[in-house]
Amino acid sequence: MLKSKIREEVFKILFRQPFMEEGEMEEQIAYSMEELSGKSQENQEYIRNKVNEILKEIVDIDDKIAQNCEGWSLNRIGRAEITIMRIAVYEMIFEDEIPDKVAINEALELSKLYCDDGARSFINAVLGKVEMSLKG
Repeated sequence: MLKSKIREEVFKILFRQPFMEEGEMEEQIAYSMEELSGKSQENQEYIRNKVNEILKEIVDIDDKIAQNCEGWSLNRIGRAEITIMRIAVYEMIFEDEIPDKVAINEALELSKLYCDDGARSFINAVLGKVEMSLKG
């Protein structure tokens, strides 16, 4: 399974999170794994772990996004856009083997599938600022 497809599966699971009651996420992850039953166990485990790690770090990830969204509160950002940025920011902060430019590019590719055209430039701007802030 390509890394871009893995990111898309992570996106689909994380996108559901705000619409669930507390405690339902594990059930949603299990459901998603059933849908991916034809994929390798390694890919399924990677997806499950990545979703759980992003959720574990979501407060810090959201803080980093909020710090770089001048004039925007997270409440005003569309669900697809915030989910895409969460994945990219997680990768930029916590996955050293993924270059920041790759995380940003993959986020932009996901935005082509799940967002309108205007969202792509917004996501690119915010993630570019996050990248600069991480370089210090």
